[in-house]
Amino acid sequence: MSGFEHYDRELKELDHEIHRYAAICGVDLANRYELDACLRDHHAEWADDKARESLQGLLILRLKLEAEMLELGFSPPPLVRPEAIAETEAEG
Repeated sequence: MSGFEHYDRELKELDHEIHRYAAICGVDLANRYELDACLRDHHAEWADDKARESLQGLLILRLKLEAEMLELGFSPPPLVRPEAIAETEAEG
């Protein structure tokens, strides 16, 4: 997929796009249930569904990149800050 020297840059670019499409979809990435619902439910409007499909594809790509990094002994940073997840859980 990529050379080890490019992982930081690739993850930053990928995470930026994931956060952008999550915002378009109105999804809080720290909220697992919101994310699952968005990816599971097809949207009525074509543009909204296209954003959902793009978000899904980007998340799959990130998982593959994470797996590659782990195989090579690298530790990928989290997509969502742990503090954001704790805040979401405290609100829920």
